[in-house]
Amino acid sequence: MSVVQRAAPAPGAAGGTPDPVPVSRGVRALRGIGLLVALGALAVVILLSVWLGTRGIPFGATWDLLWQHDGSENAVIIHAYRIPRTVVGVLVGAALGLAGALMQALTRNPLADPGLLGVSLGAATGVVIAIAFAGVSAVLGYVWFALTGAALAAVVVYAIGSAGRAMATPERLVLAGAAVTAVLYAFNTAVLLLNPRAFNEFRFWNVGSLAGRDLDVVWPVLPFVVAGVLLALLLARPLNALAMGDQLGRALGAHIGRTRVLGALAATLLCGAATAAAGPISFVGLAVPHVARIMVGPDQRWVLPYSLVLAPILLVGADVLGRVVAAPGEVQVGIVTALLGAPLFIALCRKRKLASL
Repeated sequence: MSVVQRAAPAPGAAGGTPDPVPVSRGVRALRGIGLLVALGALAVVILLSVWLGTRGIPFGATWDLLWQHDGSENAVIIHAYRIPRTVVGVLVGAALGLAGALMQALTRNPLADPGLLGVSLGAATGVVIAIAFAGVSAVLGYVWFALTGAALAAVVVYAIGSAGRAMATPERLVLAGAAVTAVLYAFNTAVLLLNPRAFNEFRFWNVGSLAGRDLDVVWPVLPFVVAGVLLALLLARPLNALAMGDQLGRALGAHIGRTRVLGALAATLLCGAATAAAGPISFVGLAVPHVARIMVGPDQRWVLPYSLVLAPILLVGADVLGRVVAAPGEVQVGIVTALLGAPLFIALCRKRKLASL
């Protein structure tokens, strides 16, 4: 679909901030149909995730057991293992995809990912502290430490980026995020090298995995993901204005500082919750927004929903692939997304210039 050129906003456009990316009714209809197709593909991938695994279960039996738990071994596998990890995969994928789109829009940097503000390393630091100093060994116990670490890292990055008289510009936030990330990485390395037990436990979380996650992991992170999704979608129109630059964005009626603060908050909620639930998973938040922009152009009102749907397709599909190719074992989803995401991103870069922000 061709990307229409930005035009001057129509006076009195609804929604507070004028619309800087007007499109025809036909283009909107095509984008809506594309989003419905993506939702259908997500439903297919979810069904495959429930059906396929290290233990072969016929599709007909899987479909029947999906709606009726008869207490059999196959029913236990489906309801206690495959359905929960699928739910976690959809939740984590949606959060990472939306967080990546937000970070790229906020920083106007096509190479930005959810870990740019130190959120991922903050979550990892929380897990390291939980294992090394609090004696936590269960995934559910990691969640609260990871969420706390992610939130504190984001606050520190924003405080450093906005210190002094200058406002928190994208460049200052990126530099502050790089500095905080370096400090946290050094701290984590020192603690893990001095504590072999903590290193042994942390390395399984750090690879990024949906295995062993049940619905008890979903409930603590679900409110943060829902809040982050709602906040991100509400920021779509101001982000369109922000993409034109600070001065023109203000002229269009956007509150630049408020948009950046709320956008950073939404990205922190999404990335922190996803990392807490499944560990650090790379390339999902980096590559998916580029695919979304290639499909619908730079309009954030469509980029954000498309990223929200396309990212779970990639993550859950990668999890299914990891279970099938290495049966009766499995390859962790964090490894599969890196193996799939890196060539995909390189191909996007070689085929065409990165889609404009």
